[in-house]
Amino acid sequence: MANLCLPDVLCHQKVFNMSDLLIELFSEEIPARLQLKAAENLRQLMTNELVGAGLTYTGAAAFSTPRRLVLTIQGLPDKSPTVCDERKGPRVDAPEKALEGFLGSMGLDRADLEIRDDKKGQIYFAIVQKRGRPAAEIVGEVLEKIVRTFPWPKSMRWGAGSLRWVRPLRTILCLLSDEAGAAVVPLEIDGIKASDQTSGHRFMAPQPFSVTGFEDYAAKLKRNYVILDPAERSKIILQEAENQAFACSHELVSDPLLLAEVSGLVEWPVVLMGSIDAKFLDLPPEVLSTSMKEHQKFFSLRHLKTGRIERFITVANRETADQGDTILKGNQKVLYARLADAKFFWENDLRVVKADGMATWVATLANVTFHNKLGSEAERIERLASLCQDLAPFTNADPTVAREAALVVKADLASEMVYEFPDLQGLMGRYYCQASGLADEIAQACELHYAPLGPSDAVPNAPVSVAVALADKIDKLTAFWAIDEKPTGSKDPFALRRAALGVIRLVLENKLALPLLTAFSHAYPDADAENLLEFFHDRLKFVLRDQSIRHDIIDAAIAMEGSDDLMLVTRRARALAAFLKTADGENLLQGFKRANNIVTQAEQNDGVEYSYGADIKFAETNEERALFAVLKTNEPIIENAIHAHDFTLAMESLASLRAPLDGFFEAVQVNTDKQAVRRNRLNLLSQMRSVCLMVADLSRIEG
Repeated sequence: MANLCLPDVLCHQKVFNMSDLLIELFSEEIPARLQLKAAENLRQLMTNELVGAGLTYTGAAAFSTPRRLVLTIQGLPDKSPTVCDERKGPRVDAPEKALEGFLGSMGLDRADLEIRDDKKGQIYFAIVQKRGRPAAEIVGEVLEKIVRTFPWPKSMRWGAGSLRWVRPLRTILCLLSDEAGAAVVPLEIDGIKASDQTSGHRFMAPQPFSVTGFEDYAAKLKRNYVILDPAERSKIILQEAENQAFACSHELVSDPLLLAEVSGLVEWPVVLMGSIDAKFLDLPPEVLSTSMKEHQKFFSLRHLKTGRIERFITVANRETADQGDTILKGNQKVLYARLADAKFFWENDLRVVKADGMATWVATLANVTFHNKLGSEAERIERLASLCQDLAPFTNADPTVAREAALVVKADLASEMVYEFPDLQGLMGRYYCQASGLADEIAQACELHYAPLGPSDAVPNAPVSVAVALADKIDKLTAFWAIDEKPTGSKDPFALRRAALGVIRLVLENKLALPLLTAFSHAYPDADAENLLEFFHDRLKFVLRDQSIRHDIIDAAIAMEGSDDLMLVTRRARALAAFLKTADGENLLQGFKRANNIVTQAEQNDGVEYSYGADIKFAETNEERALFAVLKTNEPIIENAIHAHDFTLAMESLASLRAPLDGFFEAVQVNTDKQAVRRNRLNLLSQMRSVCLMVADLSRIEG
């Protein structure tokens, strides 16, 4: 029989003692790129499960090192609360089988039920008490479930067990502590029993030691050469690297991503500085930085006077008796070999370029597939060259120079350096263009034609660079639209959303009047241009929403003629958003909606269109005549302003309609019995509506 609460007794929760929970999952080295996400997953999964089981908490924090995921949770009650659950059963006069089914599902007898009056008659009710459970019991169950189902991108099994983890899991520390002391949570997963023990640094302090809670744990780890907080490790690395660089007249080349990765490779960071052999100092600085970063995880140091990268920072994971000298010598030996390879690639590439410019590489791209349905890179280059000529007038570029740039922007894909370091594509194109004697604007276009790659990436502004960057993205988008390879849901394997955002930023930040439908037709006539334009409009909405422009205002601007001119749409939306923030704008919008509703309803009822014929001679009131007058004065001003894309002037002129329109609605009855007067007033409101709609489709504005 289930435990029951008396129906007239409330379930009260006593005030429980509070405990702190400490969890450490200690394993072989976790890949640096997975650590922060894994720590956050552990925090979210544990806290969600504990709260679901009735254990609230006051705070939680997660940490990671190369060998451990750590979670501390403060303020856990020592048990979950007792819960009284009221269940409504069948009616008293329901068939016996219905009552038997209800009793069976609850594990109750008929005597355990009470009868209450309800709107539908008398109903059986049961109140079942679910007693609270000790926190340790709940924590043990929850942690085992999470460990067994943890969402690693990739995991492995080891030994004879069935447990999967990113790397072999060695120990589990799971401790509940309060003022009275600490207790290990009973837990065993595939032979790994929870304890109150952990270990320090793998080499400098491998001996296990016991802890009594999080503060004791963090303090003892630091004494045993482990810095738990990745943010603290990053700060140590950054400060020491900057100090060492400054001491020898260098500066650290900022690389936040590398800093985050390196802080995930060490538990006890030891910063060491080395020099680059003089024979490699003439390599392009980006080659030096990329080679050191990709192969060695080294930071680059730039000389303050020469601007050259002449030194590097490496971060060791231990202190040594020789102050890191042996480690540094080993790293420099490996670096020498890596930079020797880079120098070989660079010199070979320069020999090719100086022999016949970029022609050899461009010819090679005929054998490189861009996409199996879209041909080779060489075929794409021809499309880019043609499109660049078409786009050049819109960016104020010389069409001949733009075409020449497009013919070589992909050439560096065939170089040895870009084959080794793909991230340098475009940038190496600039160096090779300069070495082959091409114009600076072509070299610049080679470097920048992929830009912008992200929201923080700079946007090209030189005319040729802008034309080539636009062509590269528009060709890509129209080509994939032509073969129906569009982004779906969260899947975007060809980065088409990023390409569209790149086009939008190029257009808006360079204030280009570029008709996209024309560009689409020149790029790939088989593409579904209207559908692609809708895709651009969706991307534009994201951009403008970040500028605090409402979605309905954007829709009102997009609905107008010329919506494939994103600069035009944006100017209209910005001006409309500013106008609607004013009292005149807000009141005129309400007046427009009222006029629109009156005219629309009359047209539906009468079966005619009230779109012409308003005549001031039929006006009977001063308010009508005032509205006639203000429309006569401002309609041509608004029309000319729209034609000149001066939406601010158009909005200012539109604001002058507000007072006469308010006066009209206060004094004039539109649906008068005099049919000629009624028609005239409807035509007048229709004219007013048309003037408003010249600015934007105000019918799409909410409110």
